[in-house]
Amino acid sequence: MEKIINIAEFEELVESNEPFFLLKHSTTCPVSAAAYEAYQSFMEDSGSDKKGVYLAVQEARELSNHIAQVTNIRHESPQVIYFKEGQPAWNESHWKITKDQLDSVN
Repeated sequence: MEKIINIAEFEELVESNEPFFLLKHSTTCPVSAAAYEAYQSFMEDSGSDKKGVYLAVQEARELSNHIAQVTNIRHESPQVIYFKEGQPAWNESHWKITKDQLDSVN
């Protein structure tokens, strides 16, 4: 898992056209803490075959807003967005972010 903090890092990921998961989370919210743990477990169990990045909304508000704007996906926290071929292909938020749910994404 790699932390991203600016728009340039996000744009580089999108332009690579490689699939990746992105987690937006809050560092002060218990629901976000649970989602972060599920996301981290998913990333560790999937080994190196899945790319995962995350951002903390409090530290990267401009990036978080940019992602909402360019994807047309309303910002929520916590929120996971799966990108495939440079486009959002799946997203989920709050208590629906579980390891099993993430495992089901292709």
